[in-house]
Amino acid sequence: MPIVISVVVPTYNRAHMLGRSIRSILAQTFQDFEIIVVDDGSTDDTQKVVRSFGDRRIRYVQHDENKGEAAARNTGIRLAKGEYIASQDSDDEWLPEKLAKQVEVLDNSPPDVGVVYTGFWKSHDGRKTYIPFSWVKHPNGNIHKQLLRGNFIGSPVTLIRKGCFEKVGMFDERLANVVDWEMWIRISKYYHFRYVAEPLVIAYYHSENISSSRKSLIDALELILEKHSEDFAKDEKMLAKQCFDIGSLLVSTGELEKGRRYLKRAARICPISIRTALSCLLILSGPSGGKYVVKLYEYIKKQRENTRSKNGL
Repeated sequence: MPIVISVVVPTYNRAHMLGRSIRSILAQTFQDFEIIVVDDGSTDDTQKVVRSFGDRRIRYVQHDENKGEAAARNTGIRLAKGEYIASQDSDDEWLPEKLAKQVEVLDNSPPDVGVVYTGFWKSHDGRKTYIPFSWVKHPNGNIHKQLLRGNFIGSPVTLIRKGCFEKVGMFDERLANVVDWEMWIRISKYYHFRYVAEPLVIAYYHSENISSSRKSLIDALELILEKHSEDFAKDEKMLAKQCFDIGSLLVSTGELEKGRRYLKRAARICPISIRTALSCLLILSGPSGGKYVVKLYEYIKKQRENTRSKNGL
């Protein structure tokens, strides 16, 4: 019989966490699924943990070397037999009714709905934050523009029609960070999203998360800005925000010259919110960057005055 859901679990040296993740999948009230654990070149006891479950629905695949999150997800999707694709991270946990509620929505949605996602708890150092964020005003339907503003959908909260990947392609293996965000941007160009408004996943954040690497985040944000430049360019505020975010991160890592170029670009595109932007920059750059921040303020102020003059304000 055909399988309804293929659950892809990419993992790398997370043997001490993987068991909780798999148990939360097996405990789902909806049981028509297969689990594809993609071991991305682990050197710990990952294989032993997977084999210990003894469930025939679990398939274990191992990369000969560590290829990265995107490659591991792609391996799982290519092997998937299900009509729908779900993703689970090796350090996260699903609540029992997650798949059942998503399947019900997706089964009863028109073909232009490609993704059903849920809310989730982000757990970090004992503190929990509910996501999506409050700025997400329209979580259903065409959410492409909101996704350009920032990511609010984690991989473990999604259920995706497999045909979406045939339409937009696989995960970009050049990315070592925010891999899921770039995929949602692509899918949202062609498909609508549906939102189950309750937390059905607990995402645990810790020092081992790839998202903690600032260098990989900068590289990923630059590539995403390049890939989707036409989409960002449709909204000056959105484009300026991306440039400012990248520039601020670069300054915070000591890459002042490159960071300045992005910050100046942001100022040229949309010279607004000066005080807020510079307050953030002061915090990031520290005392040694104070002189530069003053100069940048003067530059932005001049750009703002020129803009007002051109518009007759």
